[in-house]
Amino acid sequence: MTQVLVAGIDTSTQSVKVRVTDANTGRMVRFGQAKHPHGTSVNPQFWWDAFLEAAQQAGGLDDVSALAVGGQQHGMVLLDAHGRVVRDALLWNDTRSAPDAERLIEELGESEKTADESDLADDPMMRGRQRWVKAVGSSLVASLTITKIAWVAEHEPEHADRVAAVCLPHDWLSWRIAGHGPVEEGKTADFDDLFTDRSDASGTGYFDAVSNSYRMDLFKMAFKRDNVRLPRLVQSHDVAAKADPSIAGKDVEGGCIIAPGGGDNAMASLGLNMKIGDVSISLGTSGVAAAIAPDPVYDMSASVTGFADCTDHWLPLACTINGSRIIDAGRSMLNVDYQELSDLALKSRPGAEGITLIPYFDGERTPNRPEAKGTLHGMTMNNVKPENIARAFVESLLCTQRDCLELIEDLGVNVKRILLIGGGSKTPAVRELLPSILGSAVALPHPDEYVAIGAARQAAWVLDGSDQAPEWPVAIDETLSGEPNNDVFQQYASYRG
Repeated sequence: MTQVLVAGIDTSTQSVKVRVTDANTGRMVRFGQAKHPHGTSVNPQFWWDAFLEAAQQAGGLDDVSALAVGGQQHGMVLLDAHGRVVRDALLWNDTRSAPDAERLIEELGESEKTADESDLADDPMMRGRQRWVKAVGSSLVASLTITKIAWVAEHEPEHADRVAAVCLPHDWLSWRIAGHGPVEEGKTADFDDLFTDRSDASGTGYFDAVSNSYRMDLFKMAFKRDNVRLPRLVQSHDVAAKADPSIAGKDVEGGCIIAPGGGDNAMASLGLNMKIGDVSISLGTSGVAAAIAPDPVYDMSASVTGFADCTDHWLPLACTINGSRIIDAGRSMLNVDYQELSDLALKSRPGAEGITLIPYFDGERTPNRPEAKGTLHGMTMNNVKPENIARAFVESLLCTQRDCLELIEDLGVNVKRILLIGGGSKTPAVRELLPSILGSAVALPHPDEYVAIGAARQAAWVLDGSDQAPEWPVAIDETLSGEPNNDVFQQYASYRG
């Protein structure tokens, strides 16, 4: 059988990864990765340069028949009429738009309840949150794209006036791979080929994933005008575009097709072959608990975002801004490496002899506390020891994820299996302590690039044209278990409030 190659591209907060994959087996053939600048505001050109470098490292894409892009969600990319980037993209972890989120919530909640809104709160702010949930599946926090465009309209009107199109990181990179981009003066960029999928669009705050349509009334509320191009929606297993032959598919008859791609969390779930009842806990830059659900989820407490996945299901998700960087902060504080921090944490006892870290270093999304800072509680002259500090940092990371998991379960999601992925899963103390804090066994998939795998799997699905994504094996290295210990979480919750 002739080998058919597809490529999965992961454009994340920190880097771009390209995984060239055998379309029949899911086996990795080649791989490349290139970093781009950190921060919460980044020029998208860095993503393009990193993609080209990563593709070169992966041996090029000339022999690739299909590709897809999975990308960091919520990032705001503004383009002018010539396809030029208007300003640096504001990323998911940029919290400057927190006041704009509150303003939009208040605006939607100002009017009195109607006869068919008897289930809504009497308090205008809570009523506003609930109306946003009913409209787009999620209440507003600073992470969502709509708050960022509201910030630009309010604080940078000179930039807002130039905007002709708004898209997300995965949309923009897919558009560039299709051969589009800035054009010379006097010409208009081809925004007809700017596309997205329901999983990524569901994280904007102006897209209803039930009707699969944009809520332009909400977009206009935020941006003050709606004569702006938004990416067309492509269904999960339809062809979205053709790649520029100079970038991919030059040696393939008919060229390389581009699949719709999707948001990183949805792509990871596809890469893990998650089914209804599965929950992934991903410890990367952020911490994310995401479940596969058969129906849309509406969290009227406004804590869980009701996103769509990249099939026909739903992806209720709770996300913390502070993920595995909590471990990095602990390393910095104690001046140790990862292994040393883990060893110290495991020398301590559950509860770190009374020390608790509330790890909201850069504000927080779950719970929604954008102005919060990290705080250490319960320190005495007797318990301030390196091993207890290390333990408190690890336990705080895991307790934030239990918070997320419980929020999802409270919505009636039947959790059957928990999978642990992400860079933070490599820390031995994380593996040892998580089952006890969650009170549940945890499956540990073999470390791999699951966003890129999911993107490659979608590319193979679109290339094949079948109704179902190909069944690629997912190796589970082990199932982690431990004696449940609720005391640690209760100690954390008493300080978290």
